[in-house]
Amino acid sequence: MVITMTKRFLTLDNVSYTLPDGRALFSQLNAQFDQQPTGLVGRNGVGKSLLARILAGQLTPSSGHCQASGPVYYLPQQLAPAAGSTVADLAGVQSVLSALERIEQGSAATEDFDALGEQWDIRQRLHAALESAGLPGLSPNSPADALSGGEAMRVALAGAMLSAADFLILDEPSNHLDRPSRQALTQQLQQWSQGLIVISHDRDLLNSLSRIVELSPSGLHSYGGNYTFYTACKASERQAAQQQLEHCKLERKREEKTIREQRDRQAHRQARGKQTRREGSQAKILLDARQQRSENFSGKAQRQQATRQTVLREKVQDAQQQLEREAEIVMHMPPAPLASPRRVLTLENLVLPFGRCTTPITLNLSGQQRVAVVGANGSGKSTLLKFIAGQLSPRSGHCHLNGKPAYLDQRLTTLDPHQSVLAQSRAANPGAPESQLRMQLAQLDLDAQKITAPCSTLSGGEQLKAALACLLYAALPPALLLLDEPSNHLDLPSLAALETMLRAFHGSLMVASHDEAFLSALGLTQQLSFEPPGIRLSAW
Repeated sequence: MVITMTKRFLTLDNVSYTLPDGRALFSQLNAQFDQQPTGLVGRNGVGKSLLARILAGQLTPSSGHCQASGPVYYLPQQLAPAAGSTVADLAGVQSVLSALERIEQGSAATEDFDALGEQWDIRQRLHAALESAGLPGLSPNSPADALSGGEAMRVALAGAMLSAADFLILDEPSNHLDRPSRQALTQQLQQWSQGLIVISHDRDLLNSLSRIVELSPSGLHSYGGNYTFYTACKASERQAAQQQLEHCKLERKREEKTIREQRDRQAHRQARGKQTRREGSQAKILLDARQQRSENFSGKAQRQQATRQTVLREKVQDAQQQLEREAEIVMHMPPAPLASPRRVLTLENLVLPFGRCTTPITLNLSGQQRVAVVGANGSGKSTLLKFIAGQLSPRSGHCHLNGKPAYLDQRLTTLDPHQSVLAQSRAANPGAPESQLRMQLAQLDLDAQKITAPCSTLSGGEQLKAALACLLYAALPPALLLLDEPSNHLDLPSLAALETMLRAFHGSLMVASHDEAFLSALGLTQQLSFEPPGIRLSAW
């Protein structure tokens, strides 16, 4: 008996994509993805999510084509359950469950049997998947919009694992997940036997994959190892690029010296010729012939010199561009508040409207305290920050603020998707010169074209940086920053810049995050731990 194995693949054949404004995002990409677990990395805005949608068949490329061996399941990075949607909707199995229900009620419609396929046990499998994800209390009809960001992601991941796809493409799947859920995700992906592409900036998750593929302005480049191997290769590439730049600069300097010496010699010969002509020591016909030869030689030499200079200049530019692709991201520290009040925030017997922490919360936050808000998904961290920001009302208790806080929520609702970053930055700080705003945004790797386009056209990481810019560079400097998962979507250079800026921030800080490495870099003073049914404030 011969057993045949079906090879699963995704192929890009000369794929290019041009944005609606005419900018070419990437061009002539050629690659094949097989069942080797692959991490797709790259700077914010380079086009990773758009490429993922092309691979999943959700977006048509401007040219070229994508071929898949079978069904592809794509999980986007932004989960925003619509009002009235259910857990089954979020898991992507509502149509299958509905078909099963109609068949159980007597339907013989072909389309119901086609929709159900072989998934007669879908209810049991969904229940088991939710239980495995640590969500045993949820049912298919549970409202999806009542879930926390982490809970919503866990439901969506459970649905992805239930799919019968040949390929999974997961876009930032560890966003919002607490540490146990991140570990569980890694284990699930290691057990997945089909094709897998993960877009992520999560270093631990990327290290669990066997291949890294980088998308950059120069195209796709595959690295045959995990993230640690990739970073070592990138460090070697940067070192080689730096050495190449120095070599090209030295070569150009030597050529310039040679050209100066040649010109000096030519000038000396011309001066001697003029002296000889004045003295009349040689016949005019001989002098004229010699002058003509000299001029011909000089013209030829100048053309050759110009060609060599152009070549060397282009070499320097190419080497410089190679390094500029890894240009540093800079986030400016907001101006220091005029005078840090003795107390920035007071919570008195606060009972939150959502979350598992039901005991009253009493908390005093003074001038420059820096607090990490930590806890499991659904414990109430985001709810607390929303309440302090004035977006929710408590069941009971009071909140006293000294000044208006600056609040960044997980879903970036402070950004208007229809307006440009520049317009919203100008509205946040109308007195600032436009040149200053443009410079600040450019240092966030948001170029002139991106900052004038609607925010909806930006990548997730670019949108987060835009939202941060509007908050941090506002006319009135914040005395209290409320940040809910601010490291989501950011590439590693942007994350390092955010860490540096927050360490230097002079006001008070409350930041909810599951990224322990990120929190450890912020110079925190305390942590507020959500440990249902209550919370605990302790030293960091």
